[in-house]
Amino acid sequence: MKYDIKNISLAKKGKLRIEWAMNNMPVLNLIRKRFEKEKPLKNTRVACCLHVTTETAALALTLKSAGANISICASNPLSTQDDVAASLVKDYGIPTFSIKGEDNKTYYKHILSALESKPEITMDDGADLVSVLHKKDYGFMPMGGTEETTTGVIRLKAMANDGVLKYPVIAVNDALTKHMFDNRYGTGQSTIDGIIRATNKLIAGTNFVVCGYGWCGRGVAMRAKGMSANVIICEVDPLRAIEASMDGFMVMSLSKAAKIGDIFVTTTGDVSVIRREHFLAMKDGAILANSGHFNVEIDIPELKKLSVKTRIIRDFVEEFTLKSKKRIYILGEGRLINLAAAEGHPAQVMDMSFANQALSAEYIRRHHGELDNQVYPVPKDLDERIAFLKLRSMGITIDKLTERQKKYLSSWQEGT
Repeated sequence: MKYDIKNISLAKKGKLRIEWAMNNMPVLNLIRKRFEKEKPLKNTRVACCLHVTTETAALALTLKSAGANISICASNPLSTQDDVAASLVKDYGIPTFSIKGEDNKTYYKHILSALESKPEITMDDGADLVSVLHKKDYGFMPMGGTEETTTGVIRLKAMANDGVLKYPVIAVNDALTKHMFDNRYGTGQSTIDGIIRATNKLIAGTNFVVCGYGWCGRGVAMRAKGMSANVIICEVDPLRAIEASMDGFMVMSLSKAAKIGDIFVTTTGDVSVIRREHFLAMKDGAILANSGHFNVEIDIPELKKLSVKTRIIRDFVEEFTLKSKKRIYILGEGRLINLAAAEGHPAQVMDMSFANQALSAEYIRRHHGELDNQVYPVPKDLDERIAFLKLRSMGITIDKLTERQKKYLSSWQEGT
């Protein structure tokens, strides 16, 4: 009898997809095998506010194998994969509070549900758990937390600088094995994937505008160029602007790019990057998408004020008609397009990101008494261990320094 995945239950479909992701996350699998033996998080309550995807499920199962008691909520209203959420609850007994497309009220209700366990460790993607815990006294405070994304790290460092952060947090995003790969290769591929799934537009030959040339912007620009787009970079940082130019991209102000762009992607983590004056300058049919964490990079409220009519023309595509009859298209409500319209980052790259999460949770459990209420980097030895595990899983071997080479590099007396 032919096996038809379309006709199986939601949870069963999710379980199969989780299995597929786990097959492509060898580093996390190695960590999970050790965790199963050592139980470094035994009876530790962990709340995760992450995108509820197959890769997150693999992380949750790794933490569970370490003995942790897990609860999960979504870090974005449009990023949940409902079949994965169903499987986490039904097949693995992990309390999961998330529904794709939930409204803002439900989103925060789910965050509070995840916090009912009074977690000892929080895992954030955008710092929403930390933020909620700091707005009201819930009668407990975690021993530590981790943060997955650039936007969240910015928020947490601001809290630490203001002296209001009440528990230590490890900036997983800042690990080299995270941002150099996840932000660049993961965001690059999945953003293009989301735009194509939402619009079915040809990328080749378009004027493709990328706002921000950080690691995420680099990745998006690289992939758009690989699909034969004419890539334009808009930046406020002079060093990144020079880098983008020397990488072979056109660099100009957004006011100029707005007049010629066909597709626009924001990757800055800032507010109102694309705003009123840019909307008014854009061509009819301009497509706007966001790959920053929050849906504030495109000033959608201002676009609504300029519009005489709006309608949903395709899944995840909203058409705004201005008084001039010009049409502008917003993808995925201005939220993360790679998760709103696609499946997020591939498992192979999330393998390293979530390995950082797992090992950082273990580090917090063992060292929380030594940490102040600050934002800490992932310890260098953990970052390097993950890199070596990834190389091993890829079948790659590299050289080692000889003792003479080590001595030469460590001595100021050695000469040519």
